[in-house]
Amino acid sequence: MSTAGETTAPPVNDRLLEVKRLSKQFPLTSGLLEQLQFERGRLVRREDSVNAINDAELSVRRGEALCVVGESGCGKSTLARVVMGLLPPTSGSIYFAGTRIDNLSADELLPFRRRMQMIFQNPYASLNPRMTVKQALEEPARFHHPSLSRTAIADKINEVMRSVGVDPGWNERYPHEFSGGQRQRISIARALMTDPEFIVADEPISALDVSIQAQVLNLLMEAQQQRSLTYLFITHDLSVVEHFGSRVAVMYLGAICELAETRTLFRQPRHPYTRALLSAIPKLDRSRPDRSRLLGEVPTPIHLPGGCFFHPRCVHANDRCREERPKLLTTAEGTQVACHGVQEGRLG
Repeated sequence: MSTAGETTAPPVNDRLLEVKRLSKQFPLTSGLLEQLQFERGRLVRREDSVNAINDAELSVRRGEALCVVGESGCGKSTLARVVMGLLPPTSGSIYFAGTRIDNLSADELLPFRRRMQMIFQNPYASLNPRMTVKQALEEPARFHHPSLSRTAIADKINEVMRSVGVDPGWNERYPHEFSGGQRQRISIARALMTDPEFIVADEPISALDVSIQAQVLNLLMEAQQQRSLTYLFITHDLSVVEHFGSRVAVMYLGAICELAETRTLFRQPRHPYTRALLSAIPKLDRSRPDRSRLLGEVPTPIHLPGGCFFHPRCVHANDRCREERPKLLTTAEGTQVACHGVQEGRLG
């Protein structure tokens, strides 16, 4: 029986971002009165929470585009916001370039803010409607590089606008004067104004017309090559992943269930949930896996199932899957997978 074994990990200095046992809960009851309930004639205190992220572990290598995929509500966007410090983690740790950043104060985090930027999903809400394009791009440059002169900032704005395919002559216009694709290009330009090393892109093309999505995606790829960027790319579109990602992390109920090189994942998915996701893609290629059947519905993140989170929907689940949560281990092929069936050799 073949089992998963540990393989040599990439050098520590190759990992720009590391997430270790990260969890994030959102309480549903904020006050004592909301927590008090009558059960069987007795007054009890119950504190319910939404378990958005559950002991997630991943690392992002320098220069790569790590895509995070999964169903809506699986915790992808929450992971992005926790990594960027927009939400505090409930537990776990985040390291950037070898330094732990989740426990830093706002002042201590400032040097990292310049190196880490985010592109949001909605181009209609991510730009201040009262600011011109010039003001929106000036703001991060002045904040993170206060020593820059007006001329240097103006030159920087022109250079960045050209690099994202926006006419610098439009910098006195307001966001409402642009289309969704143009607004997203401006949002990308704003992220590039600080010369970051790492960009978190939270579904940056999902709100755009299909005809514009490829243009913005190609722009992100060009920026990665020209500026040596590293991406954490959040998406639900597997066709984007296959085109854009160097590696893929698959999330289910806030946990990473599989992480692999993109080609490996599409050619040989290991986790039953990954197989189900890939089999749902319309295909003409007979080499892709046959459609996988799932049981029931996605469990609520308020009351997570015991053992493996996926076991209520998995046709391969046994008693161990129902009782023991699998760890994310590395197979001989280099894929990380959290599945007892794979680790025991029951699933090929």
